Amino acid sequence: MRDMTEDDVTGDFTAHHLTYFDGTSRRVLVTDEEVPFPEGKLIVSRTDPTGIITHCNKAFVEMSGFSEEELIGQPHHILRHPDMPKAAFKDVWDTAATGAKWHGYVKNLRKDGKYYWVYATVISNVRNGEVVGFASVRRKPSRTKINECVGLYKEMLAEEQSS
Repeated sequence: MRDMTEDDVTGDFTAHHLTYFDGTSRRVLVTDEEVPFPEGKLIVSRTDPTGIITHCNKAFVEMSGFSEEELIGQPHHILRHPDMPKAAFKDVWDTAATGAKWHGYVKNLRKDGKYYWVYATVISNVRNGEVVGFASVRRKPSRTKINECVGLYKEMLAEEQSS
C-alpha cells in the first residue's frame, strides 16, 4: 500500500498521515468532494481473517476508484478516511471476530482523494467453527444518519487525539 501523491488527486486537498492497527502507515490526500452512492447497487467484498481483500465486485471497484488488481491483496484499510475514528473500526473487527454481525455507517476514501459514505454490514465467514474471513455488503446510506455520524465521529476523533 503506497502513499498517495499529488498526481492521484485533482483540486485542493489536505494531507494526512494515517497509522493503522497493524502498525503500518500511509500518507493520504483528501479532497472535500463526495461521490454519491449509486442507486440500486450493492458494494460487496470479502477479506481473509487479517483484513486482506480477497474478492470485490464491480460496484466496489467503481466506487473506490481502484482497479480490481489494485484492491485484491491489499488491506481493507486502504479505504480508511481520516475522518473515521480508530474506535469505529476496532468495533467492526472485534464484533465480526466473535461471529456476530456488525452494521454501521462508514466514510470511505477513494483512490482520487474523494470520499463516499456507505451503510455497511460485516459478517464472519465461518468454516468448521473457525473464522476464515469476513464479508461486507455496503448499501446506500441514509443522509440523516450520515449527518448524525459526522458529529459523533468528530467527537470520537477529538477524544482519540487528546488521549
